[in-house]
Amino acid sequence: MKITVLIENQPSGNLCAEHGLSLAIEYRKKHYLLDTGASDAFTKNAEKLGISLSEIDSAFLSHGHYDHSGGYEAFFAQNQKAKVYAKEEIQEACYSGSDSSRNYIGIPEELLEHYRDRFILIKEDCEIEPGIWLISHKSKDGSKRGIRAHMYRKKNERFFPDDFAHEQSLVFETAKGLVLLNSCSHGGIESIVTEVNQALSPKKVFAVLGGFHLKGASGLDSLGVPKEEVEQMGPSLLSMGVEEIYTGHCTGFAAYEILKTSCGSHLHDLKTGTVITFAEKG
Repeated sequence: MKITVLIENQPSGNLCAEHGLSLAIEYRKKHYLLDTGASDAFTKNAEKLGISLSEIDSAFLSHGHYDHSGGYEAFFAQNQKAKVYAKEEIQEACYSGSDSSRNYIGIPEELLEHYRDRFILIKEDCEIEPGIWLISHKSKDGSKRGIRAHMYRKKNERFFPDDFAHEQSLVFETAKGLVLLNSCSHGGIESIVTEVNQALSPKKVFAVLGGFHLKGASGLDSLGVPKEEVEQMGPSLLSMGVEEIYTGHCTGFAAYEILKTSCGSHLHDLKTGTVITFAEKG
């Protein structure tokens, strides 16, 4: 299994970067795409990295935010076959901000209207192909996290705290266990690992990859959650049997340094162009 970061907040070499995330995945001789970043920039990096987007067999949208869905139109221009698996809740518009000023942060507003036939909207956990699952986020404390993050969904002209029901994990079975990809982990990475372990028991997560949404409003160098919460996160993940932690995007530099203290060599950063490999299950 090979995962290539097509775009992330941090640049590398001659590759461009932006606030967003997109991953190309090779697994059992097939090609997959998770998210597209905020624009068409990921397509330019894919070309430089020698990755043909026209060969993608299936695509996935982790959740309904612009920095993960802004490049799908550019993807569809290069690929006429791949369907995009997404939660049906992405149809509910996402916003951030306060009661007095809310900003739209959802998927491009006409994306589903223009490309409805390219999307498969799912309601429940499902096995896409042997060894590949989509596991929905369903924690009961989701709305509390939405309030803390100042994130909302709009439904029937009313705003509700986002419970992140539009968020899902993409999970692969490998030789050492499950590899869990969740681009922002708004529902809390510890809760998400627990959800996946429960859904796919007795299989267990041994590696997680994605953003943990720990950065503050002022940028990647600040914390958006209590420091104690980040200090507990690393030991908690390790105690759950997670051996490898790859994170970037919305985790932030400040949180990464705290995680590094507790996770040591188990922690790895993501940046544009990063390549990660895992042995596939025989």
